[in-house]
Amino acid sequence: MDIYTKTGDKGKTSLIGGRVDKDDMRVEAYGTIDELNSFVGQAASLIEAKELEDMKEELLTIQHELFDCGSDLAYAKKGHPFKVSDEMSEKLEKSIDRYMEESPAIERFILPGGTQLAATLHVCRTVTRRAERFVVTVSKEHEINKSVLSYLNRLSDYFFAAARAANARANVSDVEYVRSAKVFKSNNTK
Repeated sequence: MDIYTKTGDKGKTSLIGGRVDKDDMRVEAYGTIDELNSFVGQAASLIEAKELEDMKEELLTIQHELFDCGSDLAYAKKGHPFKVSDEMSEKLEKSIDRYMEESPAIERFILPGGTQLAATLHVCRTVTRRAERFVVTVSKEHEINKSVLSYLNRLSDYFFAAARAANARANVSDVEYVRSAKVFKSNNTK
């Protein structure tokens, strides 16, 4: 199989059911999701400690789900079955709750950092937010699977919670933004 097809040499690419310019917002959206998937893979590759194996498994699942998101956004024709469901977001919520329970309470904004894994998960969080913004733009012009938008919104929260849990499990403090007022009130007493 040749990896180069030359079909994109004139600035066009294929969606499922049509061709569009490479700067089409749908391509930007699923391209950003692909970029995110690479960072998720990088984060998973950093996990060697036994106490983080559950997170590594979740990250692999998320990589598959991100492919599903890209697939749902790559359709140019209506009437196809979508892959992303609301149940995927609900599963993320359970992980978010678990990770937040095991992390220390926060009162101030935190900066990306701590362990290398936590810092990489924060990169995942910010790329997820960018992908979400692109999907919002696409949704204004094209019919999309709304579950993709919900999933991305929840996924950015997941990465925040997972980054904090990665630091907590490594006994490394989150990096507080020193100019932040106390903005969070938490029931978490850890």
